[in-house]
Amino acid sequence: MHDTTLPAGFIEGCAAILGDAALVRDPEAIEPYVTDFWGQYRGVTPLVLRPGSTAEVAALVKLAAAHGVALVPQAGNTGLVVGGIPDQSGRQVVLSVQRLDRIRHVDPSGDHLVAEAGCVLAEVQAAAAGIGRLFPLSLGAEGSCRIGGNLATNAGGVNVLRYGMSRALVLGLEVVLADGSVWNGLRPLRKDNTGYDLKQLFIGAEGTLGIITAAALKLAPAPNEVQTLWLGIDDPRTAVRLLTLFQQEMGELISSFELLTSFGVEAACEHLPGVRRPVAEPHPWHVLVEVAWSFPDGLRDRLEAVLEKAFEEGLVQDGTLAESGAQRDMMWRIREGQSEATRHMGFIVRSDVTVPISELPELIERMQAWVGPAAPGVQLIPFGHVGDGNLHFNFVTPPGEVDRLKPVLLDRLYEEVGRLAGSISAEHGIGRLKREAMQAGKSEVELSMMRRLKAAFDPQGILNPGVILKTE
Repeated sequence: MHDTTLPAGFIEGCAAILGDAALVRDPEAIEPYVTDFWGQYRGVTPLVLRPGSTAEVAALVKLAAAHGVALVPQAGNTGLVVGGIPDQSGRQVVLSVQRLDRIRHVDPSGDHLVAEAGCVLAEVQAAAAGIGRLFPLSLGAEGSCRIGGNLATNAGGVNVLRYGMSRALVLGLEVVLADGSVWNGLRPLRKDNTGYDLKQLFIGAEGTLGIITAAALKLAPAPNEVQTLWLGIDDPRTAVRLLTLFQQEMGELISSFELLTSFGVEAACEHLPGVRRPVAEPHPWHVLVEVAWSFPDGLRDRLEAVLEKAFEEGLVQDGTLAESGAQRDMMWRIREGQSEATRHMGFIVRSDVTVPISELPELIERMQAWVGPAAPGVQLIPFGHVGDGNLHFNFVTPPGEVDRLKPVLLDRLYEEVGRLAGSISAEHGIGRLKREAMQAGKSEVELSMMRRLKAAFDPQGILNPGVILKTE
């Protein structure tokens, strides 16, 4: 029976390309593809397409272009800004790249590998580890997120301080364009000055300019010694001073430098199974630091010397070094489990912002001073990557108040971020959730350039319409 929300012949054409088994039409089977990671938003689609090769993606996009059907590219569906699920119209079709899951090539001498877009991030990390290398992109969802989505959103994670964002880890891309043609830009070159760096246009574009099907990814030497340190401190200003000290003493050896509130830490220790506070007493704030190098030993002695200096300067109230892999994992479980540990307290309003590192304490202080009087009953839980200026501001709101409070909280946060010359999205992207806020914060010159790029690469507007830029 023909689905009246899609043009006649489109579904039949998709079946001819993929076979019926790779078309998902049953409403129950479609559900995981239209519901966001936290189960707070739900889109509508009559059809999910599951191609298994780049050639099939290209054929589907060409067919969609001929029929004027909008496609929503989707990888692991772990995004946090509703950029990978369809809208409410019922006229957008999900194109899942999950079956594009091969590691095509691994090159130890060239320090790179080629992974298809549907490869789970943890599998890419494992492939690198199999040849004694490191793929440094690491984030909480790495067991389920997929590399195509990581690149489409320019994901960050906990190692940005040392290795950079996703775009710094890409040597080349394979992309299906809006007319169904395929750009093979998988050259694994460190240097290529032959004109525009086209791959960077698609990284962070959230599938609005083309569909990434494979990537040549840069690998790094695997560290032979990793040390993880947990510190109890008084305030965020101390955290920034500590970062300066660690950078002076440890330099490029620092992989992560994370800040957590006492409230979030205590919630994690109370509600996450098997978790306990790494230091004996509660502290107003905590810092998690990880350093690594390629030598077999000696790093711990150097780190202990830096810690001693931090105590001498009065920057640290308490601290401990992880004595085992299990203790290290527990420290990171506290860091990654902030949302999970506080979910039972109310509706969590999430955000992902960045300001200059020196302004992080000011942002926290301004929001703390404002939330109490303006939004009583709301608990503010800022945490995240001090080392690169990126904080995740979570607000725990009373469930019955979320609809009223959410726009108020985010508007104020974005206002303060703007005053401090920051960005409303550090690593999660724009999607649909931050579209209007992004537009309000950009100049007309910037928006005009973005619209012209979209029009040039996707003149029919069939690739993820309504994501990043509002559909006219």
